[in-house]
Amino acid sequence: MTKNTEKHNRQVWERFWQERQEIGEVYSNSDRLINQILSLRPPKDLWIMEVGAGSGRDGLRLAEMGANLIFLDYAESSLRTIQGLANSLDQDVNLIRADAFHLPFQGDTLDVIFHQGLLEHFHDPTGILKENYRTLKSDGYAVADVPQRFHPYTVVKHILIRMNKWFAGWETEFSPGQLEGLFKECGFTIKRTYGEWMRPSFFYRSLRETLKKISIKLPLYPPRMPILSGIRNSVRERLLKTRAALYTVMDVGVIGRK
Repeated sequence: MTKNTEKHNRQVWERFWQERQEIGEVYSNSDRLINQILSLRPPKDLWIMEVGAGSGRDGLRLAEMGANLIFLDYAESSLRTIQGLANSLDQDVNLIRADAFHLPFQGDTLDVIFHQGLLEHFHDPTGILKENYRTLKSDGYAVADVPQRFHPYTVVKHILIRMNKWFAGWETEFSPGQLEGLFKECGFTIKRTYGEWMRPSFFYRSLRETLKKISIKLPLYPPRMPILSGIRNSVRERLLKTRAALYTVMDVGVIGRK
């Protein structure tokens, strides 16, 4: 383990996934990572690794499409969660417990590496991206998805961190330009930068978590009005094609090519 990894307590994530056995109650990534990967090339027969795999739901979707998936995490409870989901889907999975700063692979091995909610938990995440670069094949892709800096979520998060109430202990965030800079520093060419507004909203999620503490349970997603939702989604899709919108979204990601 590196000093970076030692600073971030693995027990946080062991506890996190132990407490989230009901995966249906954990918010998904709304297909944003799946769609980004599918836009690169057909996944069938590709060797793809999800680092810091968490629930593994994105990777399992790609496996259903014919990709060879490797799930890597350093929390045993995460890997158990993935195994349980894979069993329910009757899928074979490749599970590896390892450190993202020291991937147990030779160079030029994988076609795609992706991770969501990983880089922000380390003071210096360049070691992770350098390992991504090393283990990717020539013309392979790395996808990193992180919290975007200029968002109300950032303010609330840092208040809770100062109060020692944040579930992850410590966490940072990135602007689109900063994340692109990290990729370039590690040798990647930027293929694309993307973003997505939180669905449901940050305020709805916060209200839901607050009410849960007094035994009031809101649905995972609020009821939708099909016509209004369609209009909103169309407007969002157009706005997200602009650079300025990336500085307002909740989640931002970069795709780098080796």
